[in-house]
Amino acid sequence: MRTEVVVIGAGQAGLSAAYHLARTGLTDFVVLDDADYPGGAWQHRWPTLTVGQAHDLNSLPGMPLSETDPTEPVSVAIARYFAAYEHEVGLRVERPVRVRAVRDATPEEADGETDLLAVETDRGTWLTRGLVNATGTWQKPFWPAYPGQWSFAGQQMHSRDYRQAEDFTGQHVVVVGGGASAVQLLLEIARVTTTTWVTRRPPVWRNPYFDAESRRAAVERVEER
Repeated sequence: MRTEVVVIGAGQAGLSAAYHLARTGLTDFVVLDDADYPGGAWQHRWPTLTVGQAHDLNSLPGMPLSETDPTEPVSVAIARYFAAYEHEVGLRVERPVRVRAVRDATPEEADGETDLLAVETDRGTWLTRGLVNATGTWQKPFWPAYPGQWSFAGQQMHSRDYRQAEDFTGQHVVVVGGGASAVQLLLEIARVTTTTWVTRRPPVWRNPYFDAESRRAAVERVEER
C-alpha cells in the first residue's frame, strides 16, 4: 500500500494532524489506529470520571465540542465526539491496525522511488514519504523508580489501570502525585477506605477562579521548575 503520509494514532493529536493535512489539500494520507472504536485514550478512562470532573476538555480543530451532560462518563462523551468528528471531517481512519515497526523501505519495496518509509502493521505494510507519530503515552505510562519498588508485596497500580474506588475497600491506599488524576482518585478512594497522599511538595490551594490565563501561568511555573 502506498500513501503520501501515515498518521499513527487517532487521538487528539492524530485527528488534529489529519485535519490540517486535509486543509492543505492533501487527500493521499491515512490514519492508523489500534483501537476498535473512535475515542483515543479517552475511551479507556475510568467509568466514574465524568465530563464535569475531567480536566479541561478541548475541541478538535474545525468542529466545536457541543454542550455535554456534566454527569456523563467522559469515556462515552468524548468517544461519541471523536466518532462524529471523523465522519464530519471525512477522515480516513483504518482500525484496528497495530503498527509493529517503521523502517526505511527496501529498494524492492520502493520500486525506484527514494526516501520512502515502510510502516509495518498487522494488516500489511504502508509505504510513505511522511509520518506523524501521534501514539501518545496511554499504553506506556511513566512509572518512576523508587527504593523498595520490587520488594513491595502489595498492589501497585498506575492511574491508567484504575477502574473504581470499591476495588480498594478495606485496604490502606497511598496515592502518589499532585496532578489532576491523583486528586480525583484520592477523593474517590477516600470515601471507601483510608488513604495517604504523597506529593513532592505541599499542595497550594487557591480560591480565585482558575481561568485560562491562570492555567497558562501555572504551566509556565512547572516548566521553570
